[in-house]
Amino acid sequence: MLEFERDPWRVESLRVTRVTRETEDTFTIELDAKPRAGFVFQPGQFNMLYAFGVGESAISIAGSADEPERLVHTVRAVGAVTNALAKAKQGERIGVRGPFGHGFPIAEARGKDLLLIAGGIGLAPLRPVILYAIQHRPEFRSVTLIYGARSPKDLLYPRELLSWASRLRLETTVDRAEDDWFGHTGVVTKFIEGALQNPESTVAMMCGPEVMMRFAARELTTLGVPEKSIFVSTERNMKCGVGLCGHCQLGPFLLCRDGPTFSYDRIGPLLSIREL
Repeated sequence: MLEFERDPWRVESLRVTRVTRETEDTFTIELDAKPRAGFVFQPGQFNMLYAFGVGESAISIAGSADEPERLVHTVRAVGAVTNALAKAKQGERIGVRGPFGHGFPIAEARGKDLLLIAGGIGLAPLRPVILYAIQHRPEFRSVTLIYGARSPKDLLYPRELLSWASRLRLETTVDRAEDDWFGHTGVVTKFIEGALQNPESTVAMMCGPEVMMRFAARELTTLGVPEKSIFVSTERNMKCGVGLCGHCQLGPFLLCRDGPTFSYDRIGPLLSIREL
């Protein structure tokens, strides 16, 4: 279990500095973490964001770990809490508990090929990894991002994608193309084989719909990437953040406490069981 420097039940009030609309139902909210002397986290961890008077929701951290004073989350507005967060204005305050969970093991990818695979809003938890890899590019032999979304209008961080394309290998694809889309179409698994140079020394990190991660992991292992070198972010029904409520139980694991990031040799068999 993670050791917490602060009371994990303590809600800290942080000021909103910016809210950016990403897609029709998704937004990025930035918070000023300087009053708590910065916000140290591992890429892949999450916070509980609290809309005062409404409730709280588990949201992955999407900012740079190298900028602890600037706390960033990308959120899809799908319920009462997230819709309340979407209405937050600059200068208002939001409650934060965290960080919680275990992040992506970046240290295991140093000196190897780093392959990132994201689907939809699953790009948000991987964004800290991408920013780290760009900032510390010499640590990795190669860096590739495969990102898929339903349509061009559902792509997150479009300006950043253009910038990232000059700093790493980027394959962007959509399920449904539009008249002004000249990129790839199809599922992310179509681009995995072409992205692999040394499968046995590749570390893959994924986040997105579970069906996408299952098929991507199957493709990776078929091509020679060890299951222990494939890491997935599993975010199911997390409510408390500290493994007490049991809502996020998956087999023997409590995802908020034991995850949300797991190596595929540990979590893969459970993701393939429909009833779990």
